[in-house]
Amino acid sequence: MTQTHSPASSPDLGDEGAPVPGEGQGEIRVRLFARTDVGQVREHNEDNFLVADLTRRQRGLMEANRQTSIGPQGAVFAVCDGMGGAAAGEIASQLAVDIVCEKMIEGLDDTASVSRDELGRRLVRAVEAAGLRIFQEAKLDRTRRGMGTTVTAAALVDDILFLAQVGDSRGYILRQGTLVQVTRDQSLVNQLIEAGQLTEEEAETFEHNNIILQALGTSDTVQVDLTYVELHKGDVLLLCSDGLSGMVRFDEIREVLRASTDPLETCKTLTERANQAGGHDNITVIVVHFDGEGVKALTPETEPLKYRKYTLPEEPLEQTESHRRQSLREMAAAAAAGGQTPSVGVPANLYPAAAPADPSVRPPVAKMQSSVPAGPWHEQGPQHEDEERISIPGTNVPGWVVVALVLCVVAMLGATAFLLLR
Repeated sequence: MTQTHSPASSPDLGDEGAPVPGEGQGEIRVRLFARTDVGQVREHNEDNFLVADLTRRQRGLMEANRQTSIGPQGAVFAVCDGMGGAAAGEIASQLAVDIVCEKMIEGLDDTASVSRDELGRRLVRAVEAAGLRIFQEAKLDRTRRGMGTTVTAAALVDDILFLAQVGDSRGYILRQGTLVQVTRDQSLVNQLIEAGQLTEEEAETFEHNNIILQALGTSDTVQVDLTYVELHKGDVLLLCSDGLSGMVRFDEIREVLRASTDPLETCKTLTERANQAGGHDNITVIVVHFDGEGVKALTPETEPLKYRKYTLPEEPLEQTESHRRQSLREMAAAAAAGGQTPSVGVPANLYPAAAPADPSVRPPVAKMQSSVPAGPWHEQGPQHEDEERISIPGTNVPGWVVVALVLCVVAMLGATAFLLLR
């Protein structure tokens, strides 16, 4: 179900602190669409998505946003898959997209371009702020206890696409007919595969493949996995919840992306395929096509796509993680105590009304299991034997410990059943 890659170091991308879009670079044009669907089994939709033009301060699928150019403040796209039962999952995912949008816009200077590193840091901070706010909301309202959400967010201001990952929603890039997953699932099943304790074939029927290792809102801190892709002409970005990746085979997703150049038609076809496969979960997809003079043409020297970590430069002391975490706690506590929707520096129409709460609550990071069609397939494409395993952020538990715990639980269940049947 996963493809192992050694994390690459940040690339030599020139002066990363300088404003990068603009003079002499050429514009980056995008064509995009997004769609979310409740599926065939769930009663309501706990997924949410974000499409926002940070330069124009516009959010949503207005015609102007569906075919546009990347401005000097960039753009952000995100998919969130909520959990927590009934309306709590909807609230968590809605809060996540709202706060990510707010924090990406907050403090932007209309007279200056955003640098590449500033955009990457904004993306990480936005995801951290969303996680803290959801956690605070859950503490204040007993009906929302245990709510959380995954997030896979992408942002760009030039030809470097940043991806921020928490949970098991996914980001893919299609390049010249080849589809590669450029994020890594933060899930138990993926950790076992990385540790060599589980094969991809076994993972398809693994009993606990609905367990994720971290989510926004289940604690006051979160480790955001920041990765990057150097875009080229014709690249296609797919962000999706596991309602798609858990129901539709990798090869089928790739063929749908290959077959259509219309993002709207692609989104429609992908959600239909997931529903035809059973639609056991909510389904959300964002498809973005990149073109223009601001992205390079492919050459024989172009490096192949793979999972690549991005390391941001060190921050001044007053902007370090501990200082920022305390500030985020104070911000979330103040906002939650006032019962206000986040609105600092953001137009009111950026925030749809949140769904009402429901007293039914599910465990925080155990998501409903999705059925996957039988047969051999690779969730992330071809394997590369020369690459090392990676560690998933949010856990340092050795793989053998996890396996031993799972085996103990199975043995206890078996012994209990034996005694009851005697």
